[in-house]
Amino acid sequence: MDVPLWLALIVVGGLGIKLIRPPWWLVAVLLLGGYFLADSLLAPLIDPITK
Repeated sequence: MDVPLWLALIVVGGLGIKLIRPPWWLVAVLLLGGYFLADSLLAPLIDPITK
């Protein structure tokens, strides 16, 4: 069964938010921080770590 990555992330994120109940500002900071970090000068340094 092939599940698209975006769907898996939505499901896991939804369950995490429902079960752990972190503050919404923390979720927003992590999402925005990851988005901006992926498009920054630090992306080549982080890329080998994630593979």
